[in-house]
Amino acid sequence: MSGTFVGMPAFPDAAREALADSQQRRNLHHATHTIRDKRARVVGEVGNWEELRVAGAEIKDRVLTHLDTYLEQLEESLTRAGATVHWARDAEEANRIVVELVRATGADEVVKVKSMATQEIELNDALEAAGIDAWETDLAELIVQLGHDLPSHILVPAIHRNRAEIREIFLREMGQVGTPAPDGLTSEPRELAEAARRHLREKFLRSRVAISGANFAVADSGTLVVVESEGNGRMCLTLPETLISVVGIEKVVPTLADLEVMLQLLPRSSTGERMNPYTSMWTGVTPGDGPQDVHVVLLDNGRTEALADELGRQALRCIRCSACLNVCPVYERVGGHSYGSVYPGPIGAVLNPLIRGTSTPVDKSLPYASSLCGACFDACPVRIQIPDLLVRLRTRVVDEKRGGIPSGEEIAMKGTAWMFAEAKRWERAQKGSELAGRALRRRDGLGRLPGPLSAWTDARDAPAPPEETFRSWWRRERGTDERA
Repeated sequence: MSGTFVGMPAFPDAAREALADSQQRRNLHHATHTIRDKRARVVGEVGNWEELRVAGAEIKDRVLTHLDTYLEQLEESLTRAGATVHWARDAEEANRIVVELVRATGADEVVKVKSMATQEIELNDALEAAGIDAWETDLAELIVQLGHDLPSHILVPAIHRNRAEIREIFLREMGQVGTPAPDGLTSEPRELAEAARRHLREKFLRSRVAISGANFAVADSGTLVVVESEGNGRMCLTLPETLISVVGIEKVVPTLADLEVMLQLLPRSSTGERMNPYTSMWTGVTPGDGPQDVHVVLLDNGRTEALADELGRQALRCIRCSACLNVCPVYERVGGHSYGSVYPGPIGAVLNPLIRGTSTPVDKSLPYASSLCGACFDACPVRIQIPDLLVRLRTRVVDEKRGGIPSGEEIAMKGTAWMFAEAKRWERAQKGSELAGRALRRRDGLGRLPGPLSAWTDARDAPAPPEETFRSWWRRERGTDERA
């Protein structure tokens, strides 16, 4: 990739730039509405969908309440099955572990299954710094990598690109790092997929090391699970000699029976399918079949901090389905890059500040990247109360600023609180608004407000105050201020 999310501007600045990209907005609108409609159809087929949502939330909450116990059980199960377990406190430790494991094989390249965890820790950059090439094999991730871009969606990282743009990327970039795209390549999906298949085939057959994530990790058996749509994951999980899986500690489910619930919720919520075309499950090492050197890196990287927050821990229920992104009116208009993280959209707006803290301008701004409409909660298959978490995080951001130089907004709010605290002050303010309303009665509104208030009127006109307040109307009609 050409860069990382580190150092990106805060959400308001990034969103303003994204809104100016009309092509991206059209791409996002088309893609999110297509996925949203597919999801609505397949969810509508399930008579007990709400019961499944409740069951999914309860499974994840049970794990999070007893996470230490389930993680120890997972480690025992993985070890018994022939895998080697590594624990990583943060991104730096996880990257160091993976780089050392790859170097120990003598390989200078790896193939990768799509993995949010490895993007979170910026593993590709760490591998590149160590002289190791990392090849993304998921089609959308391949598009992002070849385009020197950053992912903008959990499910479809290249959602901001249309077919014509993908064709240009393939023609320009594929030949620089492997099998080139055919000269006569068109923007037909079948031809683009075939070009990607031919380009990746040599890498699958050549690479001796693969790196994956996991959608789920079953504690009592040590089984890891990856769901995908293209078969690239199956190739990575079976052909190489060494397999390294980087797994967030929250991905645990207790049993295969619990996994059954999740495999009903995830595909319908993510791709709008009854089941994923490829569901790969592996348990440690099977002699003579598949990778014979299997490693699992269990990643914390701020998850323990989120777990300590009794309300915030529910964000760790997230199964990375992206349903909340596809229904979010904010995400649809600005895209994923504006969130400054590999986790965009409503879930990113809560998950990032919970695991990274709110010390940076990006993380301070994310809880405000929402209209609080609640569509994200309605779509979430594990019932994460995203609006409640956003309000809680906004409170944290405000509390952390207390005691410093007050902003214009804080001064205005304190002035308003002072006015509301005394009935006579409020009545005098109402009198003032009546006078202003009468003075402006021939105008449609106030237009653009001055000074700091101008930001509010950038996209709207401020209405003129009413010529008569409710209190004055009551006095005129009833002749008394009683109950006014």
